[in-house]
Amino acid sequence: MDEIRGDETGGDGVRGGDGTRGTAGGTAPVPLSVLDLVTVGQGRTATQALRTGVEIAKLAESRGFHRYWVAEHHSMPGVASSSPAVILAHIAAHTERIRLGSGGVMLPNHAPLVIAEQFGTLEAMAPGRVDLGLGRAPGTDGATAAALRRSDRLNEGADDFPQQLSELIRFLDDDFPDGHPYARIHAVPGPVQATAPGGVQSAHRPPVWLLGSSGFSARLAGTLGLPFAFAHHFSAQNTIPALDLYRESFRPSAVLDAPYALIGVSALAAGDEREARRQVLTGALSMVRLRTGRPGLIPSPEEAAAYDFSPMEREFVDGWLSNVIHGTPDEVRTGLDDLAKRTGADELMITANAHGGDARLRSYELIADAYGLPNDG
Repeated sequence: MDEIRGDETGGDGVRGGDGTRGTAGGTAPVPLSVLDLVTVGQGRTATQALRTGVEIAKLAESRGFHRYWVAEHHSMPGVASSSPAVILAHIAAHTERIRLGSGGVMLPNHAPLVIAEQFGTLEAMAPGRVDLGLGRAPGTDGATAAALRRSDRLNEGADDFPQQLSELIRFLDDDFPDGHPYARIHAVPGPVQATAPGGVQSAHRPPVWLLGSSGFSARLAGTLGLPFAFAHHFSAQNTIPALDLYRESFRPSAVLDAPYALIGVSALAAGDEREARRQVLTGALSMVRLRTGRPGLIPSPEEAAAYDFSPMEREFVDGWLSNVIHGTPDEVRTGLDDLAKRTGADELMITANAHGGDARLRSYELIADAYGLPNDG
């Protein structure tokens, strides 16, 4: 794999002060951020889900959350985030300060040049606010991944991830060595525009994050000195081993001089514990259906409450909900505090899964209130 480099670090140990390290607000133990799956509930449309995404991003910005990310998924009726770059462009037009990014783009599904162009365009739209989070999983089932890639050699894509990553970063930095087949190819918008007569170099390029739910990306992120995001919300049993591996593998780089890891965490606050349980059960039933090959729209609270879970399904639901922090705002705050302390995460990225947008918006508002985050809205 080609050597991967970055620019000089700023005083916070991050390349050029690129916004990787956030600042904890209020009484929060670490910076808080938002992961929006742009979920679509029964009786609702993708248009409504995307409008809710804008509302969540605006709320997050006004309350001092550090970043807002969306994640690439495919062939899932209940998740409308198949095109992160398109969604982020829309969100950028409705926000001014909050960092925006992918949590993540599934790199094996795309040509690295295309991703460099898409995120170079986003950076031009929202200078200094864009993160590029990358994953090596397909974000879908094997057949859909084959259709996306026009190839059934799916393992090859995952195995080639380090090389794809290196290629993508070289496109972002426009620094393929002389003699490389891509030396005369440029991602535009990008640094090449500064070399044209009268060109001006952009002050930023999107920082690259690696995402994972196991040890592979943790080790690679550590070895390359990149920030790392772990999917605790669906792989909780691997969280601490993966973070330990990341920190043990970490080598200071021109990007970071010390490890920086965030974890995605599923959390939902409501006015009382019963209502919180009622809301999160919709996400649990949705996961039951997904894991048994029946993906669909997010069920309503009424349907989830009436559903007759089999013993095996009930066992799955109990295990799933044990990793969803839910309850009153104080209970959720305590759960998030404990998780931050137990994992040593540098940032918590909260995803609120529920049927309706109102419940999700209310949850983020209640969590912000619980920590005394500022209110600039």
